[in-house]
Amino acid sequence: MVHILGISLPDSQLARFALTSIYGIGHHTSHRLCARFQIHDRCKVKDLTPFQITAIASFLSSPKTAPPVPHYPLATPDFTPRPAKMSSHELQAEFNAAQATQRQRKQEKLLALGKALPDAKAESKTRDPLNNLKIESELRREVRENIAHQRMIGSYVGRRHAMNLPVRGQNTQSNAKTAKKLNRLNRYG
Repeated sequence: MVHILGISLPDSQLARFALTSIYGIGHHTSHRLCARFQIHDRCKVKDLTPFQITAIASFLSSPKTAPPVPHYPLATPDFTPRPAKMSSHELQAEFNAAQATQRQRKQEKLLALGKALPDAKAESKTRDPLNNLKIESELRREVRENIAHQRMIGSYVGRRHAMNLPVRGQNTQSNAKTAKKLNRLNRYG
């Protein structure tokens, strides 16, 4: 049994479904995580390599400080591969140099037109949606703070939470039992 951030993932389950047992990770996010760490769709948890397990654990512990995903060049439909004389690092360096020249040309065009240069930091932050991932205690704390804020400002939603009633317009005459269990301020206490 594999443990990631104190959560045990069953060995016989597919990795992409096992990751959803972590609070805050759904099917879409687990699919993105599997793609990021090159885990096949049919790979089970017991088949994960130790490197993949540690990579997932280190990424989930602090996604904001994770290194960016390397961008590999994509081939066009009429591409014919060169002989395998260059290593992958040399190919990556060549690709990065081509990207840098494209960016330089784009900046020169924008300067010639008198437009402002785009912010490179803002562009890099919006590229990877996994960098803003919140899971487990951080996400629970945020939900708790949002509910407390709604109650503090006295909104309709906050009052419904305070009365332990359904918040999103559900029927209250017959089936509000679940809401009375869940809509408490100390939900994850």
